[in-house]
Amino acid sequence: MINIKFGTDGWRAIIADEYTVDNVRRVTAGTALWMNQKNYKTVVVGHDCRFGGEMFLKATTEVFCQHGIKVYYAKDFVSTPMISLGVVKLKADLGIVITASHNPPSYNGYKLKSNFGGPSSPQDITEVENLIPETWDTKCTPFDELVKNGNASLVELENMYVEHAEAGFDLDLIRNSGLKVAYDAMYGAGQRAMLRLLPDVIALHCDNNPSFMGQAPEPIMKNLTELSTLIKNDPSISLGIANDGDADRIGMFDGNGLFVDSHHILLLLLMYMYKYKKLSGEVVVTFSVTDKMRELANKYGLPCEITKIGFKYIAEIMTQRDVLVGGEESGGLAVKGHIPERDGIWIGLMILEFMAATKKSLEELIQDLYDEIGTFWFDRDDLHITEEQKQNVIKACKDGSYSQFGNDKVISTETLDGFKFIYGDERWIMIRPSGTEPVLRVYAQGKNAADTRVMLDAAKATIL
Repeated sequence: MINIKFGTDGWRAIIADEYTVDNVRRVTAGTALWMNQKNYKTVVVGHDCRFGGEMFLKATTEVFCQHGIKVYYAKDFVSTPMISLGVVKLKADLGIVITASHNPPSYNGYKLKSNFGGPSSPQDITEVENLIPETWDTKCTPFDELVKNGNASLVELENMYVEHAEAGFDLDLIRNSGLKVAYDAMYGAGQRAMLRLLPDVIALHCDNNPSFMGQAPEPIMKNLTELSTLIKNDPSISLGIANDGDADRIGMFDGNGLFVDSHHILLLLLMYMYKYKKLSGEVVVTFSVTDKMRELANKYGLPCEITKIGFKYIAEIMTQRDVLVGGEESGGLAVKGHIPERDGIWIGLMILEFMAATKKSLEELIQDLYDEIGTFWFDRDDLHITEEQKQNVIKACKDGSYSQFGNDKVISTETLDGFKFIYGDERWIMIRPSGTEPVLRVYAQGKNAADTRVMLDAAKATIL
């Protein structure tokens, strides 16, 4: 039997290989044993649009109920933020999301959400891992019978979320602003909620297709060419928004069809929250986020903390301290006034509200940002290499073998989570293995797109 381990954000595996009903039951049994140790009694369970979601949800529900835990389940697909919000609204002890987030369609996964409405802490996850049994062959009461006798109850998580968003934003301002929005759900779980909140959006891939047409539902530039082309061909479109498979991440395009990365979105959120909404608090970002965040936070007189990569580290801080804006490079962003959770729909609505309130285009807001902190560019390459190659590169990083990439000499190195090689003049390269896929990630911050591309190509040529 396989040894099940959680990565940066949950356990993920290929469906019908390691991600099987039996292994899902094992993970649930370990989670249920942990809940019993904590005297936790209730759990919210839901799945996204991936293959077998309902089947895995039923298996999960049956095992929880076998351990005496009350289950609140969502019918049909829901987003990860809907589960997290549901945990808070229902005052449940834990949330479970059957999702592999942005991974390719062959994957499914299992996320744990804590009672505060965000990712469970690394300590809690480790405790669950240690309780996962080697086998699970106990016969459980069938799902339908559990529903009939009240051990499992249906909850309308999507309605709960939409009502929460309607209370959190000036939707009339957004809807009457004249802003025309294109939305790409990437066949993911945010599609219904976004269409309810913004009925007039131009919708792409807003149907339930577990194959995702063979495309990993990750809202990065190379995966969103159709959305970009649509905007470029229609000058009336003001903004493009895309969400990943479970709608906790966001990708964005300006009115010219140009990709706006998470670093720029984070900076815009900080500007909106502090400068326009007059709110304050700490700024918390992960190691791979642009250091322009720290620069803007310092300019506003706000504390800024850098964490390891993984939103769970940010969420943990958000439950303990007053955090204004938090986020990571991969599109998981959070703000004060909502749950301590990544939420791609929520962040999209906030940028729209910023545009509507200021009557400025996204391009104008980004220029306002550059006027404060200067221009920069960020990009990332995902290198699909062998495990041996990956380990050789990581060893070389640890041994200090890299002192130069191309024409750029390394003047210092940071190793909080991965290996960041600083060139100076706000330029750097970072190398880090993925926590969920057989991939080596190479990040770069440069002066502009061309400069950043040269840096990434030089790094690849050096390490491979």
